[in-house]
Amino acid sequence: MAVGKVTFTKAEREKLAEVLCLLNWISVVTGAILFGLGLFLKIEIQKWQEVMSDQGILYVPHMLITTGLAACSINFLGGKICLDCADTNKFLRWKLVMMPYIICTFFFTSCVLVGALMCYSIRSHLEESLLLGLRHAMRHYKDTDTPGRCYLKRTLDLLQIQFHCCGNTGYRDWFQVQWISNRYLDMTNSAVIDRLRSNVEGKYLTDGVPFSCCSTFSPRPCIQHQVSNSSAHFNYDQQRQQLNLWRKGCRPALLDHYTSIMQSIGLIVLLIWLFELLVLTGVRYLQTAMENVLRLGDPDSESDGWILENSLAETARSNFNIIKNLGKCYQVDDDPNINVPNVTAEQELPSQQVQIPVAS
Repeated sequence: MAVGKVTFTKAEREKLAEVLCLLNWISVVTGAILFGLGLFLKIEIQKWQEVMSDQGILYVPHMLITTGLAACSINFLGGKICLDCADTNKFLRWKLVMMPYIICTFFFTSCVLVGALMCYSIRSHLEESLLLGLRHAMRHYKDTDTPGRCYLKRTLDLLQIQFHCCGNTGYRDWFQVQWISNRYLDMTNSAVIDRLRSNVEGKYLTDGVPFSCCSTFSPRPCIQHQVSNSSAHFNYDQQRQQLNLWRKGCRPALLDHYTSIMQSIGLIVLLIWLFELLVLTGVRYLQTAMENVLRLGDPDSESDGWILENSLAETARSNFNIIKNLGKCYQVDDDPNINVPNVTAEQELPSQQVQIPVAS
């Protein structure tokens, strides 16, 4: 029993072909939108790639870019095919192309759905990447004269200023790393030497933060050194100290930023997938309806169209058998007669021999 069986008249088939032609041209635009969204997401991620642990996260924008390019090419061809399918004679030129075209469209539509799901499932990967990347960047914040790390200070300062954040998870993360280079330390100062010697790894650790952690909403000059010692600052208001530094960590700030972008892109891609699914269904109806017209031999007659010719279970079973038989084509049967000498030929050979008389 066919799945989704619908009967079409000649006028309805022509109307369906014209509508699908228009929808395919619209799909070219949606493919360009997918490409643009992927390109935008890639650029947005690369802005802060220095504070990420790896580039594996770029697989999402790459997926959208590739799918968008495929959509433009496939739907451009689909518009031409659907326009010709309004005429039975022109349909004959595309009859053998229709099924490969539908398979390609189905594969591309599935990729669009996968891209939408990726936008919603990337948060955990992004969170881990930012956690490790920010930790590495903070450790090398002071290495402004080291090749490959000299721009980390600038990147972190811009990040903290732009997103109103400080540290990885909070401003106290800076207390655990040496963010001041040794060349800016007074090695003749006994307090500096004592602090270096007091640390097992010989690091200069303080309860201070970089200037970029300072809040612009603070009513007084920023307190970035001896942050945890309230008695070291004159007229220090304990109740208003939260206005002094950005309290939010840069990891959650960046995570929220990318999550909002991913959710918006995921919603748009999901809507595009629903639209492409509608186009794919219409093309399948058009293909089956036109093929049934050719079987009937009357271009003006009614014809049936469907999504699946048989039920879902029968279609799955049939495809499984086809794949199974394809595998058997490359196997050699265990024929018991293989490598057995041809006895009949050996028995006929003596009867065909010519007796030559021996001269006396």
